[in-house]
Amino acid sequence: MRREAQRELIIAIDGPSGAGKSTLSKLLAARLGYVNIDTGAMYRSVALAAHCRGIDPADNEALTRLCADLRIEFIRNNGGERVLLDGEDVSAAIRTPEVSLLTSKVAASPAVREAMVRLQREMGARGGVVLEGRDIGSVVFPLAEVKFFLVATARERGRRRYEELRAKGLEVDLEQTIAEVETRDAADSAREHAPLLQAPDAIPIDSTAMSIDEVLAEMLRIIEERR
Repeated sequence: MRREAQRELIIAIDGPSGAGKSTLSKLLAARLGYVNIDTGAMYRSVALAAHCRGIDPADNEALTRLCADLRIEFIRNNGGERVLLDGEDVSAAIRTPEVSLLTSKVAASPAVREAMVRLQREMGARGGVVLEGRDIGSVVFPLAEVKFFLVATARERGRRRYEELRAKGLEVDLEQTIAEVETRDAADSAREHAPLLQAPDAIPIDSTAMSIDEVLAEMLRIIEERR
Protein backbone atom coordinates (compact mmCIF):
# COMPACT_ATOMS: atom_id res chain seq x y z
CA MET A 1 0.00 0.00 0.00
CA ARG A 2 2.88 2.36 0.79
CA ARG A 3 4.28 1.97 -2.70
CA GLU A 4 0.98 3.04 -4.26
CA ALA A 5 0.78 6.09 -1.98
CA GLN A 6 4.27 7.15 -3.02
CA ARG A 7 3.28 7.14 -6.68
CA GLU A 8 0.66 9.82 -6.10
CA LEU A 9 3.14 12.69 -5.69
CA ILE A 10 3.24 15.66 -8.02
CA ILE A 11 6.79 17.05 -8.17
CA ALA A 12 7.32 20.53 -9.60
CA ILE A 13 10.75 21.79 -10.63
CA ASP A 14 11.11 25.45 -11.55
CA GLY A 15 14.05 27.73 -12.15
CA PRO A 16 15.91 29.79 -14.75
CA SER A 17 17.44 28.45 -17.95
CA GLY A 18 20.54 26.34 -17.43
CA ALA A 19 19.89 25.45 -13.78
CA GLY A 20 19.62 21.74 -14.60
CA LYS A 21 15.83 21.35 -14.56
CA SER A 22 15.50 19.14 -17.65
CA THR A 23 18.32 16.78 -16.70
CA LEU A 24 17.14 16.40 -13.12
CA SER A 25 13.46 15.97 -13.99
CA LYS A 26 14.38 13.06 -16.25
CA LEU A 27 16.62 11.48 -13.62
CA LEU A 28 14.02 11.91 -10.88
CA ALA A 29 11.25 10.43 -13.02
CA ALA A 30 13.43 7.43 -13.87
CA ARG A 31 14.42 6.82 -10.25
CA LEU A 32 10.86 7.16 -8.95
CA GLY A 33 9.10 5.38 -11.81
CA TYR A 34 7.15 8.57 -12.56
CA VAL A 35 6.21 10.17 -15.87
CA ASN A 36 8.41 13.11 -16.84
CA ILE A 37 6.32 15.87 -18.40
CA ASP A 38 8.68 18.11 -20.37
CA THR A 39 6.70 21.34 -20.59
CA GLY A 40 9.28 22.92 -22.89
CA ALA A 41 8.80 20.06 -25.35
CA MET A 42 5.08 20.81 -25.34
CA TYR A 43 5.63 24.38 -26.50
CA ARG A 44 8.15 23.15 -29.04
CA SER A 45 5.54 20.72 -30.36
CA VAL A 46 3.06 23.56 -30.83
CA ALA A 47 5.74 25.56 -32.64
CA LEU A 48 6.50 22.63 -34.94
CA ALA A 49 2.82 22.13 -35.72
CA ALA A 50 2.38 25.86 -36.41
CA HIS A 51 5.38 25.82 -38.74
CA CYS A 52 4.16 22.76 -40.63
CA ARG A 53 0.69 24.31 -41.09
CA GLY A 54 1.98 27.75 -42.02
CA ILE A 55 0.44 29.49 -39.01
CA ASP A 56 1.69 32.95 -38.09
CA PRO A 57 2.89 32.86 -34.43
CA ALA A 58 1.18 36.24 -33.95
CA ASP A 59 -2.23 34.85 -35.00
CA ASN A 60 -3.81 34.01 -31.64
CA GLU A 61 -7.06 32.76 -33.14
CA ALA A 62 -5.26 30.30 -35.41
CA LEU A 63 -3.06 29.14 -32.51
CA THR A 64 -6.15 28.60 -30.35
CA ARG A 65 -7.69 26.36 -33.01
CA LEU A 66 -4.37 24.57 -33.48
CA CYS A 67 -3.98 23.77 -29.77
CA ALA A 68 -7.54 22.48 -29.57
CA ASP A 69 -6.71 19.84 -32.20
CA LEU A 70 -3.24 18.76 -31.06
CA ARG A 71 -2.50 15.56 -29.14
CA ILE A 72 0.81 15.61 -27.22
CA GLU A 73 2.06 12.56 -25.34
CA PHE A 74 5.20 11.47 -23.48
CA ILE A 75 6.29 7.85 -23.52
CA ARG A 76 9.28 5.90 -22.23
CA ASN A 77 10.87 3.73 -24.92
CA ASN A 78 13.95 1.51 -24.47
CA GLY A 79 15.03 3.51 -21.46
CA GLY A 80 14.60 6.84 -23.26
CA GLU A 81 11.83 9.42 -23.40
CA ARG A 82 9.98 10.20 -26.61
CA VAL A 83 7.60 13.01 -27.52
CA LEU A 84 4.60 12.16 -29.69
CA LEU A 85 2.65 14.78 -31.62
CA ASP A 86 -0.61 13.41 -32.99
CA GLY A 87 0.91 9.93 -32.73
CA GLU A 88 4.17 10.82 -34.53
CA ASP A 89 7.56 10.77 -32.81
CA VAL A 90 8.83 14.36 -33.02
CA SER A 91 11.56 14.07 -30.36
CA ALA A 92 14.27 15.15 -32.82
CA ALA A 93 12.18 17.45 -35.00
CA ILE A 94 11.30 19.79 -32.11
CA ARG A 95 14.98 20.35 -31.27
CA THR A 96 16.06 21.99 -34.53
CA PRO A 97 17.33 25.61 -34.42
CA GLU A 98 14.38 26.71 -36.59
CA VAL A 99 11.83 25.31 -34.16
CA SER A 100 13.78 26.72 -31.19
CA LEU A 101 13.52 30.24 -32.61
CA LEU A 102 9.81 29.86 -33.31
CA THR A 103 9.05 28.40 -29.87
CA SER A 104 9.73 31.63 -27.98
CA LYS A 105 7.27 33.46 -30.24
CA VAL A 106 4.59 30.80 -29.93
CA ALA A 107 5.04 30.50 -26.15
CA ALA A 108 4.37 34.24 -25.79
CA SER A 109 0.79 33.69 -26.96
CA PRO A 110 -1.71 33.74 -24.05
CA ALA A 111 -3.87 31.27 -26.01
CA VAL A 112 -1.02 28.76 -26.26
CA ARG A 113 -0.02 29.13 -22.62
CA GLU A 114 -3.61 28.65 -21.48
CA ALA A 115 -3.99 25.52 -23.60
CA MET A 116 -0.68 24.03 -22.44
CA VAL A 117 -1.35 24.73 -18.76
CA ARG A 118 -4.72 23.02 -19.11
CA LEU A 119 -3.08 20.01 -20.77
CA GLN A 120 -0.31 19.86 -18.15
CA ARG A 121 -2.91 19.79 -15.39
CA GLU A 122 -4.77 16.98 -17.11
CA MET A 123 -1.56 14.97 -17.53
CA GLY A 124 -0.54 15.37 -13.91
CA ALA A 125 -3.91 15.24 -12.15
CA ARG A 126 -3.47 11.66 -10.90
CA GLY A 127 0.05 12.23 -9.57
CA GLY A 128 3.12 10.13 -10.20
CA VAL A 129 4.61 12.90 -12.36
CA VAL A 130 7.59 15.23 -12.49
CA LEU A 131 7.10 18.54 -14.29
CA GLU A 132 9.72 21.20 -14.95
CA GLY A 133 9.41 24.73 -16.19
CA ARG A 134 9.26 28.31 -14.93
CA ASP A 135 5.82 28.47 -13.35
CA ILE A 136 4.90 24.87 -12.48
CA GLY A 137 4.82 25.32 -8.71
CA SER A 138 3.33 28.82 -8.81
CA VAL A 139 0.74 28.53 -11.61
CA VAL A 140 0.28 25.05 -13.06
CA PHE A 141 0.30 23.00 -9.84
CA PRO A 142 0.26 25.37 -6.85
CA LEU A 143 -0.81 22.41 -4.65
CA ALA A 144 1.99 20.08 -5.76
CA GLU A 145 3.26 17.99 -2.85
CA VAL A 146 6.93 18.73 -3.59
CA LYS A 147 8.25 21.89 -5.20
CA PHE A 148 11.87 22.65 -6.05
CA PHE A 149 13.35 25.89 -7.32
CA LEU A 150 16.75 25.26 -8.90
CA VAL A 151 19.15 28.15 -9.21
CA ALA A 152 22.78 28.77 -10.16
CA THR A 153 24.70 31.92 -10.94
CA ALA A 154 24.27 33.35 -14.43
CA ARG A 155 28.00 32.85 -15.03
CA GLU A 156 27.81 29.16 -14.13
CA ARG A 157 24.69 28.61 -16.21
CA GLY A 158 26.30 30.43 -19.11
CA ARG A 159 29.40 28.26 -18.76
CA ARG A 160 27.28 25.11 -18.85
CA ARG A 161 25.50 26.32 -21.97
CA TYR A 162 28.86 27.23 -23.53
CA GLU A 163 30.26 23.75 -22.86
CA GLU A 164 27.10 22.15 -24.24
CA LEU A 165 27.32 24.10 -27.49
CA ARG A 166 31.05 23.45 -27.81
CA ALA A 167 30.41 19.72 -27.39
CA LYS A 168 28.09 19.95 -30.39
CA GLY A 169 30.91 21.41 -32.46
CA LEU A 170 29.62 24.99 -32.43
CA GLU A 171 31.96 27.98 -32.20
CA VAL A 172 30.67 30.19 -29.40
CA ASP A 173 32.01 32.91 -27.13
CA LEU A 174 31.84 32.33 -23.38
CA GLU A 175 31.15 35.92 -22.35
CA GLN A 176 28.50 36.32 -25.04
CA THR A 177 26.82 33.10 -23.91
CA ILE A 178 26.76 34.34 -20.31
CA ALA A 179 25.29 37.67 -21.48
CA GLU A 180 22.57 35.80 -23.37
CA VAL A 181 21.65 33.88 -20.21
CA GLU A 182 21.38 37.15 -18.27
CA THR A 183 19.18 38.64 -21.00
CA ARG A 184 16.88 35.62 -20.94
CA ASP A 185 16.67 35.79 -17.14
CA ALA A 186 15.48 39.38 -17.35
CA ALA A 187 12.93 38.56 -20.04
CA ASP A 188 11.60 35.50 -18.19
CA SER A 189 11.17 37.45 -14.95
CA ALA A 190 9.55 40.51 -16.54
CA ARG A 191 7.15 38.92 -19.03
CA GLU A 192 3.44 39.54 -18.44
CA HIS A 193 2.25 35.95 -18.87
CA ALA A 194 3.61 33.27 -16.52
CA PRO A 195 6.84 35.01 -15.43
CA LEU A 196 9.65 33.10 -13.74
CA LEU A 197 8.61 33.03 -10.09
CA GLN A 198 9.57 31.01 -7.04
CA ALA A 199 6.52 29.67 -5.22
CA PRO A 200 6.52 30.62 -1.50
CA ASP A 201 6.64 26.96 -0.46
CA ALA A 202 9.23 25.84 -3.02
CA ILE A 203 12.53 24.45 -1.75
CA PRO A 204 15.47 26.35 -3.28
CA ILE A 205 18.57 24.42 -4.32
CA ASP A 206 21.64 26.29 -5.55
CA SER A 207 23.44 23.99 -7.99
CA THR A 208 26.30 26.40 -8.73
CA ALA A 209 28.91 24.31 -6.91
CA MET A 210 27.05 20.98 -7.01
CA SER A 211 27.24 18.08 -9.45
CA ILE A 212 24.10 16.61 -10.99
CA ASP A 213 24.46 13.54 -8.76
CA GLU A 214 24.71 15.71 -5.65
CA VAL A 215 21.59 17.68 -6.55
CA LEU A 216 19.70 14.48 -7.38
CA ALA A 217 20.64 12.96 -4.03
CA GLU A 218 19.42 16.05 -2.19
CA MET A 219 16.12 16.07 -4.09
CA LEU A 220 15.54 12.37 -3.40
CA ARG A 221 16.24 12.94 0.29
CA ILE A 222 13.67 15.74 0.45
CA ILE A 223 11.09 13.69 -1.48
CA GLU A 224 11.51 10.79 0.92
CA GLU A 225 10.95 13.15 3.84
CA ARG A 226 7.74 14.43 2.25
CA ARG A 227 6.46 10.89 1.82
